[in-house]
Amino acid sequence: MTSRPAELRADARRNRELLIATAAEVFASGKQPASLDSIAKRAGVGNATLYRHFPTREDLVEEVYRDQIRPLREEARTLQATEPAAQALLTWMGRFAEWAAERRGICEALVAMSATGRFGTGPVCDEVQQILGELLAAGARAGELRGDVDPIDVGRMLTGMLSVAGAPEHRPELDRMLAILIDGLRPRG
Repeated sequence: MTSRPAELRADARRNRELLIATAAEVFASGKQPASLDSIAKRAGVGNATLYRHFPTREDLVEEVYRDQIRPLREEARTLQATEPAAQALLTWMGRFAEWAAERRGICEALVAMSATGRFGTGPVCDEVQQILGELLAAGARAGELRGDVDPIDVGRMLTGMLSVAGAPEHRPELDRMLAILIDGLRPRG
């Protein structure tokens, strides 16, 4: 897990912020994924400094996108107020897929975190898990979705779908998979 900025000395906090800003620029460039070592070099810090703050690529990717995920929480609330519960979940997962497709590295990071059992332990995963939890609970209250579903499981399924059909050109496939997922979340009988 990464160090919290408030716990860091001023110079360490500056280095951490510089690494995040540099990584954000690299990710936004749309070029092939840069190595962590090249991000450290571009930021003007040593590899040890980068790895001390961000032991894995997933930790750095999650931190870069930490604040960008928060608007999706408000969108989930709006969907809950305007759509039936199961449809709100389906629509939100589609919007999350669009959000992820626009952010280089996030799908790969989510897949890696899910594969290692770390899904739900970083800022983006944690936010996704909380949003899914709210949407699933609303669906269970409305009788449209099962009440025995763990948001982490749904997050992992969504991540798996994004890993195989998350690119914009695969959106029809993703939409079909999401519809099947929603059908599987409906109450039995």
